[in-house]
Parts: sequence; C-alpha cells; structure tokens
Amino acid sequence: MKTIADLGDLRGKRVLVRSDLNVPLDGTTITDDGRIRASVPTIKTLSEAGARVVVCAHLGRPKGAPEARYSLAPVAARLSELLGRPVAFAEDTVGSSAQAAVSGAADGDVVLLENLRFNVGETAKTDGDRAQFAGQLAALADVFVSDGFGVVHRKQASVYDVARLLPHATGALVAAEVGVLRRLTLEPARPYAVVLGGAKVSDKLGVIGNLLRTADRLLIGGGMVFTFLKAQGHEVGSSLLEEDQVEAVKGYLADAEQRGVEIVLPVDVVAAAAFSADADHRIVDADSIPADRMGLDIGPESSKLFAERLADCRTVFWNGPMGAFEMAPYAAGTKALADALVAVTAAGGLTVIGGGDSAAAVRQLGFTDAQFGHISTGGGASLEYLEGKELPGLTVLDEEEGH
Repeated sequence: MKTIADLGDLRGKRVLVRSDLNVPLDGTTITDDGRIRASVPTIKTLSEAGARVVVCAHLGRPKGAPEARYSLAPVAARLSELLGRPVAFAEDTVGSSAQAAVSGAADGDVVLLENLRFNVGETAKTDGDRAQFAGQLAALADVFVSDGFGVVHRKQASVYDVARLLPHATGALVAAEVGVLRRLTLEPARPYAVVLGGAKVSDKLGVIGNLLRTADRLLIGGGMVFTFLKAQGHEVGSSLLEEDQVEAVKGYLADAEQRGVEIVLPVDVVAAAAFSADADHRIVDADSIPADRMGLDIGPESSKLFAERLADCRTVFWNGPMGAFEMAPYAAGTKALADALVAVTAAGGLTVIGGGDSAAAVRQLGFTDAQFGHISTGGGASLEYLEGKELPGLTVLDEEEGH
C-alpha cells in the first residue's frame, strides 16, 4: 500500500481524507474524543504539506437522510481545537455548501464535510448507487487518503469506491493499525494471550476459531462468558445467554483442548438481582449462579486469576469489557484487567486494545492511551482482520485507480 510520502508534492492539491470521527455524543458534547485525536496526525501532515484537506467521515447510524443529532458540527469544533487552526464545516456532503467550502480553501486549509451517512449512496448495497455517490465525492478532490481504520471492513462509497476513482494512499493511522495487527498475526511474541469480553459470543465466534490456531491462551469475560459456562454444564441464572451458540462453544472448547490452547474462564462473578447499579449484588462462584440473579462482572478472584495468566505474556490483545463497566458496582473487573495490561506494557510486552467499548472503558476508568502499547480505533475491523477476513477498504488500496 502506498503512503502519503509516495504521493509526491501535494501543495495546492485537494486531498480527500476518509477519517473515523464516529465519537460518542451526549447531546452535542463529545464524551470520548479518542478517534478525533487519532485522526489529527494525518490531517496535520497533509495541511503542513500545503494540501487543501477535505475530511469526510460518518457519525452514528442515520438512515441516508440528515438528522440533527448526528451532525458532525461538534466534531468540527473539536478538530479545530486539536489542530490549532480553523476547520471550515460544510453543511452538506457533496452539495452546494461542500462545493463552496472546498473551492474556497487555500493551501493548508482544512474542510470537514457533513456526515457521509446523510446520503443513501454511502452505504448502498448496489455497486451503481455507491459509485454514483463516490463520483460526487471524488469530484471534490485530486487525491484520496484512507485513514479511517474503523470502517475499512465496510464496502462503502467513501471507503472502497472512491479509492478506485482517485490516486490513493494509506494514512498514518491505518498504516499504524495494520502494522500492529500484522504483529499479532505473523509470529507474535509469546506467550500470546487474547482476552475477549463484551455481550455476545456470536459476534466473536469466527475470531475465536481463528485465534485457536495462533494464541496460547484465551481469557473469556463479559456477557459472552455465560454461554461458555453453560457449555460446561453450569447454571447461569438470568445472565445473558445465547442458547443457540452453546453447541458451537462446546466445539471450540474441545478444539482448544486438542490444540493445547488454554481457555481461562472466571471462577467467580458479581451476580445482581437486576441490570441496575442500585440492584442488590454479591459475589458468587461462577459455576453456581443463583437462578434469580444475573452475572454483571467478573469477581475479585477472577481478576487475580486473569492477571496471573497475563503476567508472563509478551503479547496481549483485548477486545470487550469484563462487565457492565458503565455502572460503578460492575466496573472492577474491567479496571483490574486494564491494570494487568499496564503491567505487561511496563514489562516490555505488546498490549493492544481492540477499540470500541474496550477503548471507551479504559479512558472512562482513568487510564491514558500511553499506558498501553496500542489502542485501536476500530473494534470491528480489528476482529475481522484477526478472523482472517479480507477487508475491502484495505484490499482496494493495493489496486491502481481506475480499475
């Protein structure tokens, strides 16, 4: 894949940058600006090279039409603060406002277009509909830079189709993300442990199957653990359970045993009477959760066990919180796991947090990005890469434009 350095002199050229600015909002207040900060280096590099930088991104899941709550206006303001220079905000994506903002840009200026998903062509399933919108985006630029790692697993107009129309390169963020993922898949330093949490085991079955061929240890927490416990024959009470995945999980447990991959499950959980911070909750053994209670976090003994099984690791990948960390009574397991990863990092190991809720959790719990080896901006993209899937937004970067 070409990099920005391969594009030559960019002074005066209009460079369309696909960034990932899909940040969580509380009204118009950004609650975690990690993805914006991660996008800044590429935008800054292009601006300082004298390019006329046209940034495009999505926010949330609007249905192909404008919705005020999904406007990128708050992002434009924060991006301006982080860049230390004005960012012109276009009130549409490819319409008159966008065209005026781009045509009025001077060398080094930065323009942010309104939410890509306000246009039905961005996520259209048919190639023709996507291509039409991609053509309108491409008309705003001379060159395309792909820097939104969180969307490279999507075959969308701004990710895939635009790259086929313009000279293109990968941005610094995508290059860094791919570099780290290659370290996880091509001869990782061992012992190599993968920690998986989050709600649904069905979201991660594919990656679990692939990781059984590369990882030494698999540590399972979060809501998905109850399907594993059920597969072992344990009672899980009213905990989150995907009954239709129990047989598949039994197969993975057997496969892991055959391959010599260690599966580490919690030995205790925080079991609550209801999904609420105010609900009565207590620590119980993981193999005997009361019928009227649900597990909402791994317990203190599990936290110690997980830390012990990570202590000697040279490589750790983590995706998915250990519990309902948004509620204080159920945040201790996720915090303990983050502490364990900080210790691995300090000991010289590579620690990678796979984006999404995991990244939000460590920041919410007071950790800094610098305490870990790498915090990915794309949970879904990271998992699909580790699953061995082809990511359209990456494969297209190996093509020449016009193909």
